Amino acid sequence: MTDATSYIDMLRKFGSDLGLPKLKVDELLQTQKKNIDALSESTKVAAEGAQSVAQKQREVLEAGLREAETLAREYKPLGKVHENIALQTEFARKVFEITVQGAQESASAARQSTTDAVKIIHDRVKESLEEIRASVGPNKSA
Repeated sequence: MTDATSYIDMLRKFGSDLGLPKLKVDELLQTQKKNIDALSESTKVAAEGAQSVAQKQREVLEAGLREAETLAREYKPLGKVHENIALQTEFARKVFEITVQGAQESASAARQSTTDAVKIIHDRVKESLEEIRASVGPNKSA
């Protein structure tokens, strides 16, 4: 009993005698492929969320710059002090509102993409456990 087949047969008999479950390797490989696909999809969703947050931050910056430009055009250094103070106050209010709204929208986009990415992984782990459980059956002697 020196060839590889004899050793494999001995191991099969040993496993069979112990009642070890028989693995369905093809099904396990398919499960792992699905796991990798789910991880890829989750990463894609997270990246899209990050892009959305970056876009929202860019929009906030652009809106703030537009307000600053408006202030600069309307500001008259030699004008009436109370008008300049009112103009600066209005500028500060608008920039604050733009910033708060942008932060809320960025947080919402980040929260949603994170939720979606985690759900993809959660669902896949659940399916994977079911697939692994189904791929391990009682050992039947050959």
